[in-house]
Amino acid sequence: MNPGYLSEYFEGVAAKKLSAVEADETRSNQHEYHATKNVRVFLGSPEEKTRIPARFLYLTDDDPDPIVEDAFLTLYNCRKEKPRAPEYHLYFPTTNVSLNAYEGDLLVIAKKRDGGLLVIIAENGSSIGRQIEWLFGLADLARCDFSVKSGLKTEQFRIDFPSRFILENIGIEVQTSEDTYLDDMLSRFAGRSTTREFSAYARSTLKDLSPQDQPDLVLMTWMEREEILFRTLESYLIADRLSQGFSGKASVAAVDVDGFLSFSLSVQNRRKSRVGLALENHLEVLFSENGLRYTRTAVTENKAKPDFLFPGVTEYHNPAFDPLKLTMPGVKSTCKDRWRQVLAEADRIDNKHLLTLETEISTHQTDEMAAKRLQLVLPRSLYQTYTPSQQTWLIDVASFT
Repeated sequence: MNPGYLSEYFEGVAAKKLSAVEADETRSNQHEYHATKNVRVFLGSPEEKTRIPARFLYLTDDDPDPIVEDAFLTLYNCRKEKPRAPEYHLYFPTTNVSLNAYEGDLLVIAKKRDGGLLVIIAENGSSIGRQIEWLFGLADLARCDFSVKSGLKTEQFRIDFPSRFILENIGIEVQTSEDTYLDDMLSRFAGRSTTREFSAYARSTLKDLSPQDQPDLVLMTWMEREEILFRTLESYLIADRLSQGFSGKASVAAVDVDGFLSFSLSVQNRRKSRVGLALENHLEVLFSENGLRYTRTAVTENKAKPDFLFPGVTEYHNPAFDPLKLTMPGVKSTCKDRWRQVLAEADRIDNKHLLTLETEISTHQTDEMAAKRLQLVLPRSLYQTYTPSQQTWLIDVASFT
């Protein structure tokens, strides 16, 4: 295995666009994908029918949580009893995932290091589908044959900040740590800190960065460092809490299921909310270091609270102040369909901005953003995940400041 690369989690990946027969159960009762020769490079070519445990996921941009179901794929040679070249198929059962699939959706079959399979179906044309394609280096997918990636240990498959979030969207927990700072964090925070305090601490561990000269690089470096430090501290605290167990008060042998579920949910919710707040915290410092005047979470019409207002809330509420000199960037670490919320947050500003760390937003959505006069802003290093035509429309953090 190669720590820091996709090969740490996957042996190989195959992907294609679903055909009508594969997606529509009214068109076929076979429930099968054709396991081509290149797919069998990492799945094998067993003599007997082989049932492989698989986790199925269906992903869309509309729902932040995927449809998930555990089942299996069965790999077998349908010509075993015939004197002809072998032909392997992958049988799949009816699941909530298969029932949601449509022709043209993205199908990804990934073999994990534990031998199990991850079967991902992503809605055709969705941003999350594009992100999965980018993550695994897939392009020009066909409807008939699988495109296959194995090895997964070149620089193309190095796990970085954006790819880590895509992996976690498909249920792969990426282990990152920086134990050098663990004792210091435990003494400083004792398991408790505000997001603003933790963001400041993360920045303090990095030297010789210039927010004025390289705002795009600095922002991503700050975010990467905070994420690693937070996961280091979180892993320690979770392990400590789990070691205490979840026994009920009435009996040591009783298991406090509700307590465990509550703890698990709090961990997930903290992860989701913290990244967006961390991004705002680092942007606030970056704006200040660049000499910009702003108000954070000012109140505008209908009690809306845009993340930032430039030059400030006083100017915004002054009817005599030229609205063309007002700027409002919404800040969302990930967008999905939530980007439309930004449109209603400052009525005096017609041309709004949205700063995000989202990779590979679909062309359909960026076209809609442009039509609604919402300009997308993201760090320069993320441009590569967008199409050439999208890149000409994007602006980076340096240009925005």
